[in-house]
Amino acid sequence: MNRVVLQAQLVERGVMRYTPAGMPALDLSLKHESQLTEAGLPRRVSLEIRAVGIGAVAEQLGKLAVGDTAGFAGFLGPNRNGKGVLLHITEFDAKPSVPP
Repeated sequence: MNRVVLQAQLVERGVMRYTPAGMPALDLSLKHESQLTEAGLPRRVSLEIRAVGIGAVAEQLGKLAVGDTAGFAGFLGPNRNGKGVLLHITEFDAKPSVPP
């Protein structure tokens, strides 16, 4: 299974582009910060991850402002340059009470 659910802040949004198939695509950078428990001890997590939305979700993501916090869900795939991972956003909630 490859599913990621994350509450994060939009820190960077690229310009809407189009795939060779003509689908809208939007590149984003998301920042997540939280405190979790691991092995019975508190652990602070802070990370930034590159993300992309394709199709209708890209158009919806385009309405988010830099600085907005939302719940994002999707899957991980390889980054275009072959280094690291890219979160492919398949759904999001602009007003998250619980992640999507």
